[in-house]
Amino acid sequence: MTHDPAPQKPNTMTALGRDVAAMMGRRQALALIGGGAALAACCTQDETMANDGRPFGPPPGPGGPGGPGGPPPSEPHETIVSEYGCASYSNETNGPYPADGSNRANGAVANVLIDSGIVRKDIRPSFNGLTAGVNGVQLDLTIKLVNVNAKCQPVTGHALYLWHCDTHGKYSIYDEPDANWLRGVGVSDDKGEIEFTTIFPGCYPGRYTHFHFEVYETLAKATHYNNRLLVSQMATPFDLTEAFYKEIGDQYGNSLRNLRNNPIATDNVFGDNNPEEIEAQTLAITGNAKTGFKATVTVGMLL
Repeated sequence: MTHDPAPQKPNTMTALGRDVAAMMGRRQALALIGGGAALAACCTQDETMANDGRPFGPPPGPGGPGGPGGPPPSEPHETIVSEYGCASYSNETNGPYPADGSNRANGAVANVLIDSGIVRKDIRPSFNGLTAGVNGVQLDLTIKLVNVNAKCQPVTGHALYLWHCDTHGKYSIYDEPDANWLRGVGVSDDKGEIEFTTIFPGCYPGRYTHFHFEVYETLAKATHYNNRLLVSQMATPFDLTEAFYKEIGDQYGNSLRNLRNNPIATDNVFGDNNPEEIEAQTLAITGNAKTGFKATVTVGMLL
């Protein structure tokens, strides 16, 4: 709903240029046969930063909530809970580090959605010529898309872009310009499911532990944030997350302290959501630090 603060990002320009240059890669064909409008929007829009990562929110006007390149405005909403067992998600901020064409990183428009290799299941390594990876406890995540307006039936053939921070709260491309790990796109199958192999994210100051995602009608349209149907976030359950951070210790930095200092009830994104929505947004997770985790979540869409 509101600004998604995160650690300060560096100002040096390095290998991010490879991500921008990938406009000539796998996605070029899509642009030529129908995605050209999305790429044109990428390069002609007001490219002011959507959020600049500073702790007290984005500036008003362009780049702020509802402005060009910014997150959806925060507004009252009602969660629709279907008698068939699913609940609708509301739009949330895409945060300061989406790399979906809505803002800049280190002097260039950041958009991994046009990069060759972005469609993948295992999002732990970097891709498209970058080699950096991340450490962390494995988390196998299954996201199911359903239509709340159609008896919670599966939503098939839709693309979902997932991204999140590493064990210390850093984001690739912005905090780590030579990396694009923990970002990937999947397409929902006939069950409405998309599977990702990733890591349990860390928790950084000012935010509860979370994942970001955007949903697009088709893979061909998943080239620029202007085309998204839904942008939202998912949370991890507090008790399991607290126990995990306590057990894993220094590998996840100050995640335990940060989690305890920012419970979901006061989080500046989840905090103004109603109980039904928070329940729907919270992953169901099994496992532990030694064996890894399996997580599932159902994302209710209003189609």
